[in-house]
Amino acid sequence: MKQNKLSYKIQQYLMFAGPGTILFLCVVIVPFVYGLYLTLTSWDGISATKPFVGFANFAAAFRDADYWHAMGRTVIYSVFAVVLINIVAFALAYLVTQGVKGQNFFRAGFFVPNLIGGIVLGYVWKFVFNRAFVAIFNSSSLLATTNGAMFCLILVSVWQYAGYMMLIYVAGFMSVSRDVQEAAMIDGCTSGQAMMNVTIPLMRSSFVQCIFLSITRCFVVYDVNLSLTNGEPFNSSVMAAMHVYNQAFTYKNYGLGQAEALILFLVCAIVGVTQVMVGKRGEVEA
Repeated sequence: MKQNKLSYKIQQYLMFAGPGTILFLCVVIVPFVYGLYLTLTSWDGISATKPFVGFANFAAAFRDADYWHAMGRTVIYSVFAVVLINIVAFALAYLVTQGVKGQNFFRAGFFVPNLIGGIVLGYVWKFVFNRAFVAIFNSSSLLATTNGAMFCLILVSVWQYAGYMMLIYVAGFMSVSRDVQEAAMIDGCTSGQAMMNVTIPLMRSSFVQCIFLSITRCFVVYDVNLSLTNGEPFNSSVMAAMHVYNQAFTYKNYGLGQAEALILFLVCAIVGVTQVMVGKRGEVEA
């Protein structure tokens, strides 16, 4: 009888979850394991042979000053972008949950930039910065300066991701009972105090999700980086993901590129998981 139940459960699993499991293994696990193997080789991405070099690629990665400069720029970019994305997203979510006329239209409109591919988005904003703003303000392009290029990357990222994060905050606002807010007002809280001491603590899970998603997206930004600045001027806006791509596919150092990609993944994972663990502490329920 137990064998029959076990066999039935296996059949159910293979029927419903089997295709997804196979795809996950083929698309995620197998490439990841193969990538780990490539970090131990000096493969150039073309030749049939893959000379084994052990941990030499990791040693080279830690000596690669350009990589760590790119990593530093990525951290700076991520800090500013994550903060601004979540501030803007929270403000938009608050505005479209106050019963304003046409709020569903505004929700859809704010979300639209997230539907545009990063490559297309970068080229559109590149035209805006290089042509439209230059003509309107009669000045040089922001993309022509080091700080200006970084500012443009942050601005475009906020414009792209804020609408998506807004939907999560909207769900958070809607999950907070009106009765709790009204009780706080009856007890003498102002609207601002009710927001800070009641609404925001009850929305903590929304903040955890949005910050995690924005961190992971910003740390691995590539498409907007490529189409908007392409690392210019003078490679001053090359982010970590672009450096990894160039190392592997442009300079044909595939093993080193894989090693640097693994380090980037670990940094992103550590930051993301730490943020989630810290954010989950002290969550409250209505």
